[in-house]
Formats: sequence, C-alpha cells, structure tokens
Amino acid sequence: MATAVLLAGCSSGQPQDELMVTTDPVAATAARSPAPTAEPAGRVLPAEAASAVAVTGGTLAVATDTGVDLYDLAALDKAPRSVALPGPVETLTVDGADLLAAVPTKNQVVRVDTASAATSEVGVQGAPAAATPFADGTIVAVRESKGVAVLTDGTVTKNFSGGLLSADRVFATGDHAVVLDHLRNAVFRLDMAKGSVEEGLRAGEGATNGVVDRFGRVLVVDTRGNSLLAFGLDPLLLRQRYPVPGAPYGIAYDAERDLAWVTLTATNEVVGFDVAGGEPEERFRFPTVGQPNSVAVDPADGRVVVASANGGGVQVIAP
Repeated sequence: MATAVLLAGCSSGQPQDELMVTTDPVAATAARSPAPTAEPAGRVLPAEAASAVAVTGGTLAVATDTGVDLYDLAALDKAPRSVALPGPVETLTVDGADLLAAVPTKNQVVRVDTASAATSEVGVQGAPAAATPFADGTIVAVRESKGVAVLTDGTVTKNFSGGLLSADRVFATGDHAVVLDHLRNAVFRLDMAKGSVEEGLRAGEGATNGVVDRFGRVLVVDTRGNSLLAFGLDPLLLRQRYPVPGAPYGIAYDAERDLAWVTLTATNEVVGFDVAGGEPEERFRFPTVGQPNSVAVDPADGRVVVASANGGGVQVIAP
C-alpha cells in the first residue's frame, strides 16, 4: 500500500537543520545484479557497457566510456552513429531533439544534436553530474561544487549553493526546480529567481535517480529503501511512498501513457507502473539484460529501452 508522508518545509527559506548532517554520507548505488536466469524480453542489441540511455525523435542514444552511440529506432539493424565525447557520460537528458550529456571527469556539459551528430561543449567546474532544460536555459547539478549552475546560450551565467553535501541530479517542471543530494539523501527546492537552495526533505533511505511526470511531480527511486517516491513541488511535499522490492535504480516516464518504468537491479527486471491514480499500479513486468542500470522510453509508441551497465547489451521492448 502507498503511504503518504507529509513533512513541512521550513519557513526561513533555508534548508532545515536536520538535513545539514547525515549519519551515513555514502551515496546509494545500484545493486550488483546476479547473472540473468530468464531470457530478456524483446530484442537485445550488442553494445558496450552503458552508463546512460535516452530516446528522442526516433533516435536511441546509448552513452559509453568514450561517447554516445546513436541508433535509428526505425532501423535497429543499421550500425549506430558514434559520437566521440571528451570523457565518460554520467547522465543523458533530452532537450527537444538534442541531448545534454554530463561529463563530470572533464568538467563539461555537452549538447549533442541527434540529427547532425554535432556537439557543443560548455565548461562547468566542479564535476557536473546532470543537466536539464529550464525556461530558456539549462540547469546543471554540480557535484563537487555542491551547488547548481545556470547555462544561458552556452555560458555559465549563475552559480548558487547552500546546505548541500553533493548536487547529483536536477529536475525542472514549470517554474520549479529541485536538486537531489545523494550524500545528504534529500531533495531540495531551488529558488531560480533568487539563485538559492531552499527547503529540503529526506528522500527515503538512499535515493538515486528520478524523473518529472506530467502532473508536475518528481518521481524518485529510493534504491536502499526499495520504494518509489512522489514529491510535489509547490509546496515541496512527499505525496506518495510505494514499495518496490528489488533495488530499484533506473527510471523513465512515458507521459503519453502515464507509465513510470523502473529497473530492478537486484532481480534483472523492469516494471511499468501506472502513476495517474492515487497510488502506483503495476501494469507490466519484464526480464531484462544483466545489470539494468538505465532505462528510457519512446513516447511515440511506448517502446522501452533498457541498457546493461556490464556489457550485456541494449534491450528494446514493445509492451
């Protein structure tokens, strides 16, 4: 059963004192998957170990240690186009027909045009871990700088921080934005106008990844706590906590069908939850490739893509 937990934000506009320290400042990670015992559903494409995967405009993007491979989803038999990047990609985010690739070891965010395979790089000091479009610019979570950078027209125009141990994921919806701090295991609301980090809430026992749904919520996977969390942003509240056994890690959202796809790294599975109602409802469950750390969905036809982080390939499922 879903359990709603409501925690009040602080009125001072600053992160709460109880979130300033943590007894276990170690980021949660994916479970080490066992060897697959079931045949993966759908089709599996041979591929290197993938650190991230994304789908936009009929193009499947798979990030590796050396760059991004671009597949045509309408012609999966064709060899992918390989785009070299300055270093290993941690996250891929869709921005229209482009991709935003965070390359923390090289202090860069790279924009990849999926049509032309052209790239443009922006230097962001402090190990940028994730980026997302916001208004007419881009927000970047900057891990080692413990804050957030704002990019406008390919230039860093603002930096702000406060109360974070690490800035690892960032989410935006409408006028609101939230940053996920892995070490503090909390989400913090951002005041983009003031350029400040505001109130925060605990995110389960060890949150790792998240997405924004069409209702303006941030859906976060609590890998240590085996849960799917739903946060409302205005005000910042934990609206739902739903049990998901199996060390959930990767997450993608299909806005056309209101399905949140979550990978289970302890069991080599991907599960599709209908999140349009009062609590998530399981609709699909499929066996996957080994170490299914990344997942994406094609909004055009609902196909789900799961990528293995240990070289098991890229899996395409038509539910």
